[in-house]
Amino acid sequence: MIQLKDDERLDYLLAENLRIIQSPSVFSFSLDSVLLANFVYVPIQKGKIIDLCSGNGVIPLLLSKRTKGEITGVEIQERLCDMAERSIRYNGLDGRLSMICGDIREMPKRLGTARYDVVTCNPPYFPVSGEAIINEREPLAIARHEICCTLEDAVRVSSQLAKPGGKVAFVHRPGRLLDLLTLMRKYKIEPKRLRFVYPKMKKEANTILLEGTRDGKPDLKILPPLYVYEENGEYTDEMKRILYGENT
Repeated sequence: MIQLKDDERLDYLLAENLRIIQSPSVFSFSLDSVLLANFVYVPIQKGKIIDLCSGNGVIPLLLSKRTKGEITGVEIQERLCDMAERSIRYNGLDGRLSMICGDIREMPKRLGTARYDVVTCNPPYFPVSGEAIINEREPLAIARHEICCTLEDAVRVSSQLAKPGGKVAFVHRPGRLLDLLTLMRKYKIEPKRLRFVYPKMKKEANTILLEGTRDGKPDLKILPPLYVYEENGEYTDEMKRILYGENT
């Protein structure tokens, strides 16, 4: 049996037949993490994968169904790292998945450079400025605002960890697209695949999925749009497949 703490609950990752520990007061994963885990290229049989800003480990758990490779998550908050480790053990994945509790900025020195075939990152979206409103509980504030790492930190570290030819993938907001593209090229990650995610038809995109190749050649492909909801408020067929499985 798994031990739950405080207001934690054990939720299903519906399409994957996995369970994950969540807490409304500490952290619950968002749709962005699910989309990134579905979007990124991963080798099927082997390889080393690292997920930065891992939260409660949702991306490593989801990727475990797409690859037999070794997956490491990195999360700075001890409580979230503990939640992820317990979820990994509950699902019997502790032989392949592991968590590191630490600052992503220290990982190249701690783990070594150019070691990973795939790097994923769902970084904090909101810069901290004098106008920023940060009135949430500390765990949520750290997850959402650039308190412990900036977008540049995330891109630089991803580049350092990725092997030449390795894949690096991010999920972010459209308003930071130019920042993300500029930083990726600055740190030698050539953008290769870009997909815009829309809440529904005739609405502005609210999410971007962007994958690049370390030391790759220029050749950016704009993929078809992904719509989350139909006009009646139901998930689109593609989103149903992502969330609930191929046979939905």
